[in-house]
Amino acid sequence: MKQQLIYLLKSLKVHPVIDPTIRYDDYTPLDLSISNPELKTVDMSSADAVQIYINSILKKHHAKVAFGGYIEIRGIYSRSAYFNQDNPETERNIHLGLDLWIAAGTSVHAPLEGKVHSFANNTNYGDYGPTIILKHSINDYIFYSLYGHLSTDSLNNLRVGQEFKKGDEIARLGLPQENGNYAPHLHFQIIEDMQDYLGDYPGVSNKLDLDFYLENCPDPNLVLKIR
Repeated sequence: MKQQLIYLLKSLKVHPVIDPTIRYDDYTPLDLSISNPELKTVDMSSADAVQIYINSILKKHHAKVAFGGYIEIRGIYSRSAYFNQDNPETERNIHLGLDLWIAAGTSVHAPLEGKVHSFANNTNYGDYGPTIILKHSINDYIFYSLYGHLSTDSLNNLRVGQEFKKGDEIARLGLPQENGNYAPHLHFQIIEDMQDYLGDYPGVSNKLDLDFYLENCPDPNLVLKIR
């Protein structure tokens, strides 16, 4: 089924998922993997320190948005017991979404027509914080998109089944104190099978489960089409 979904996603014409006034020419890649030597001097447990590093990348490349992270092995999750375990095989540190790093308050938009499948405020330390999941049905094929690290008020007056047209604003990005204690960004993820999750879905995998999540969560850039 994954190949069918990939073929569908590649064919879609989409709306930018964050502030559409910002051109993709103003995006720059960001490497937050454990293999990036620059991060050895960055306190990854501090949202402020990570923001300073991201700002330096944006300034260096004259960019407004930093993006990346799909299937990236990251050290940032080791700060939280929610992800970190003693066994390296079961430690969740492989990122399943694509992150878009930009200021809190930035608008988040539906890339495609969809309905609210579920939403929640996931308040574990290092978790998504406010999260919205949309259900999409295109050519009789159903899949889902997840938006994490939103502002708390993005969930106000939201209801399951609420419809959004392509390009509609669905949320705003949250501050560290409401978004799981991260530098402000959007976690965007594509999901084929929600597995009965509501308002939440794993955005980070361990090594043991990675093959399953690679099948169920294809590269989000198939939708975003940034580069």
